[in-house]
Amino acid sequence: MSELLKLENQLCHRFYTLSNAFTRAYRPLLKALDITYPQYVTLMALWETDNVTIAELLDKTAIDGGAMSLILKKLEDKGFLMITKDKTDKRVKRVQLTKAGKEKKALAEDVPAQMLCKLDGMTTEESRTLRDLLDKLGGCFESAERESL
Repeated sequence: MSELLKLENQLCHRFYTLSNAFTRAYRPLLKALDITYPQYVTLMALWETDNVTIAELLDKTAIDGGAMSLILKKLEDKGFLMITKDKTDKRVKRVQLTKAGKEKKALAEDVPAQMLCKLDGMTTEESRTLRDLLDKLGGCFESAERESL
């Protein structure tokens, strides 16, 4: 069997299992907030910059457009945000936090610290290095995607 086809040699499988591990680690923390991880990412983007267009939100979060539609619908149903038409261009929709959505931020403040506690065996420097390497890897895929167009 080719060494390239061995599962233990696959970088993508490590990302797959790590993604699942992150999801499991976040689940109880976010359950207490009554949100899913994709909803959390969307809210974090809105806590940074509120009253943005859906296009800006898609760009900031890198969430698929179809998935984002469902996320926004769920968050709107929960009363955390509202979606309105832009005043200058009715084709553009804007997303704005409600009072409840803004209040959710205070409840989520300790989630990052609780997740850091789960990275007990990793130093701050290792964490930064990993983040930088992941950003670099993402850039490689973006470059390859642009070149294939």
